[in-house]
Amino acid sequence: MHNSIKHIAMRGLSVCVPKQIEKTMDYTWINQEERIAFAKNTGIEERRVASSNTTTSDMCEKAANDLFEKLKWERNTIDVVIFVSQSPDYFLPATSAILQHKLQLRKDVIAFDINLGCSGYIYGLYVISNLMSSGQFKRGLLLAGDKSTLSTTFKDKSTFPLFGDAGSATALEFDVNALPTFFNLFTDGSGYKSIIIEDGGARNHISEKSFITQKIDEGIERAPKHLSLDGIEIFNFALKEVAPSIKNLFDISGFEDAKIDYYVFHQANKLINESVRKKCRIEAEKVPYSIQKFGNTSSASIPLTMLYQLKNKLETKSLNLLLSGFGVGYSWGNCLIQTNNVICTDIIEID
Repeated sequence: MHNSIKHIAMRGLSVCVPKQIEKTMDYTWINQEERIAFAKNTGIEERRVASSNTTTSDMCEKAANDLFEKLKWERNTIDVVIFVSQSPDYFLPATSAILQHKLQLRKDVIAFDINLGCSGYIYGLYVISNLMSSGQFKRGLLLAGDKSTLSTTFKDKSTFPLFGDAGSATALEFDVNALPTFFNLFTDGSGYKSIIIEDGGARNHISEKSFITQKIDEGIERAPKHLSLDGIEIFNFALKEVAPSIKNLFDISGFEDAKIDYYVFHQANKLINESVRKKCRIEAEKVPYSIQKFGNTSSASIPLTMLYQLKNKLETKSLNLLLSGFGVGYSWGNCLIQTNNVICTDIIEID
């Protein structure tokens, strides 16, 4: 699917991360040599880990409150709120409904959840932009984030030191003078088992066996309720699909890659992202990273990288950005957007 959407401007950006820092070199399940190799291949030096009492919605709520204050927007001017996450507060109700209440938004606001991870920020931008593009809704709030550490286990070296937690808030506004935003979105469910939590849904109910840890491979022990990740399959998927999809977006938009100021990729890991960058022949200085300090933060990784590396430029300049999210599903998508003087908060912390 590809489309251009008119009249939507990004007005503000905010991100919240936990205060607790866990360093790769302190991960004692693997030896020091393995830790060094892991940090080199993934680029992850440290990451943020939420406390047991902190949820994704708590981080998104704090980000949104900070953004309201910085933007000086009245809460009753919000028409749409979308929450993108794979770690909701409850099985039901939708977390967006809870956030509508906590953020003191109007009762006639449209609020719903999108269950996506790595591609979630791109999909969320597309959905909320489409809803707002006719001008019926003037202001929208996209809340995207994950508490991925909730689903990992210490004895799984393939997931535990990879993921960090974060929540983001993006403010969007209807603006007839805004330049079109271009999207292309893709899905291939044949790869659904490559990143999966087997137990806990309607297919495989939680049972006693859900908590029984098994040795899968050297350094990988987990139970069916834990996150499972097949790194080789994901790497192959990214190389096969992501680079061509970026070229496809240039084809449909008529944009030239030379006009792009920055390419902001989902922070999968450095090996995957650098492989995609080189396959696309993108200059290294045009691809910012946040993974070294925050790990893979799933649907929050794109806004987090924007804020961490591009805050001053976002605030003071007009930028042509290509945003690319890819992973669990398989699901992937790209967005070509021009930003102009975006109001940005500092990255804020939560206990």
